[in-house]
Amino acid sequence: MRKKAVISGPRAKSRKVAATPPELDRLQALITTSLEDDKGEEIVVLDLRGKASFADRMIIATGLADRQISAMATHLREKLREGGFGRVRIEGENGSDWVLIDAGDIVVHLFRPDSRTLYGLEKMWGADLDEATT
Repeated sequence: MRKKAVISGPRAKSRKVAATPPELDRLQALITTSLEDDKGEEIVVLDLRGKASFADRMIIATGLADRQISAMATHLREKLREGGFGRVRIEGENGSDWVLIDAGDIVVHLFRPDSRTLYGLEKMWGADLDEATT
């Protein structure tokens, strides 16, 4: 007879320790350098502290073709792993016009130009948001 585990409630999630400012700056530099090396365009870094609980920074970049965006994501994953930043999650890596990379304290969005304009993340999370809340 097989025993079933009894769960009395939701499992406690391990609390993520926030990166220190130097670690966050090193992570940002690694990401932006990787995107620049892969010819990413219009690279923008947004500070999300106090605006979002899911990340401290957001980086947005444009790629001109799906294959370029996919290559940017793949290279970034490799460089983050080599840099000691552990596993990253990637959504939309296989031929999409929008790829999301969760690198922990920094979230990276890679867009084709038309999709970047359509979603307007800079407007949603940028300085305009600060002005609206003051």
